[in-house]
Amino acid sequence: MSNSFRIFLSKRMLVCVSLGFASGLPLFIIYNLLSAWLRASGVDLKAIGLFALVGFPYTWKFVWSPLMDRFALPGVARLGRRRSWMLVTQILILLVVYAVGQFNPKTELSIVVALVALLAFFSASQDIVVDAYRREYLPDAQQGSGTAVFVNAYKLSTLVPGSLALILSDHLPWSQVFLITSLFMLPGILTTIIVDEPTTRGAPPKNLREAVVLPFREFVQRRGWKYAAFILLFIFLYKLGDSMATALATPFYIDLGFSRTDIGLVAKNAGLWASLAGGILGAIWMEQTGVNQALWIFGVLQLLAIIGFAILAKTGANLWVLGWVIGVEAFAVGLGTAAFTAFMAQTTDPRYTATQFALFTSLSAVPRTFMNASTGYIVAQTGWFNFFLICFALGIPGMLLLPKIAPWGQPKPTAPV
Repeated sequence: MSNSFRIFLSKRMLVCVSLGFASGLPLFIIYNLLSAWLRASGVDLKAIGLFALVGFPYTWKFVWSPLMDRFALPGVARLGRRRSWMLVTQILILLVVYAVGQFNPKTELSIVVALVALLAFFSASQDIVVDAYRREYLPDAQQGSGTAVFVNAYKLSTLVPGSLALILSDHLPWSQVFLITSLFMLPGILTTIIVDEPTTRGAPPKNLREAVVLPFREFVQRRGWKYAAFILLFIFLYKLGDSMATALATPFYIDLGFSRTDIGLVAKNAGLWASLAGGILGAIWMEQTGVNQALWIFGVLQLLAIIGFAILAKTGANLWVLGWVIGVEAFAVGLGTAAFTAFMAQTTDPRYTATQFALFTSLSAVPRTFMNASTGYIVAQTGWFNFFLICFALGIPGMLLLPKIAPWGQPKPTAPV
């Protein structure tokens, strides 16, 4: 067996699969299952678009990330600095997902909004510590491949709220759908209990002041503030078009005339195999060539996936075209996210993993939270086809920064040692 395939059988990769699934599940519940639930319950499309604002914690998680860099969580501190936070946030996510489904969004929308905002907070907190754990758990040589496996497991988790839950919703009450969906957090909880605490590379912050100040100072001073600004701008722009294009994907499919069962079945068949293929090919690619070239190639495929949505808007309720669009999106966007996340991981200093990674991922979440809130209004003004053309155009500026951020001939982006 070649080394390229052997990496998928290692314990480290299996841990990445489990934690990736646990990280992705609450996000896709918020942005896939909830939008379908709200639409099916008669909530206005513009209100559903504004619902993206409950993802506010994803853009500000760097504010409380220093606490996770400095302290283990009291009560479960024996698990270690990373695992204690992971376990508690995962349990809270399970409980809140179950609770959301016990209310009627048509008559109790304020309660639903509050619970979903709480879910976003716990989910963002889990992301902080899982990202830090993965950065410390994987050796440098496996950052690219491990991140690809993690991200594709992250993407695969959408099959629960975006496929299974939709199919179940045609046969079961929504309260039972949310209960079943919440139980998919259990594998991640079990993984957190049985894995080892990673060995910290470099001395962790000695106090809270160091945990807050030093990560930002190191990032700016590493290559100067201008290069730091380019990094942050790239992180903001690279996934902008893709994020907006998929923000209302499920309502888009419903508006075209597809049933929830149609969407669920096609997503299961087209999305599953495309994601698995993308995960394998992406990991092998980055293992052999590094992250930089992956950012270029996967970024182009990401743009092509957006064009697929525009084509579907013209063809209407055609199951074959839907399958093609979902398959390309799962394959290409999953690859782009894998390379993008690996880039952010390699750009962090191992001494300040949680805070710097949280800063990068917070910035990357800004389009998903604030720009996506405008998608319902844009669609109302332009229609679906023109909306996807706008998303395609918004995906280009991030690609234009690649010669500065990730030169093609440089196998790996510059990272601290």
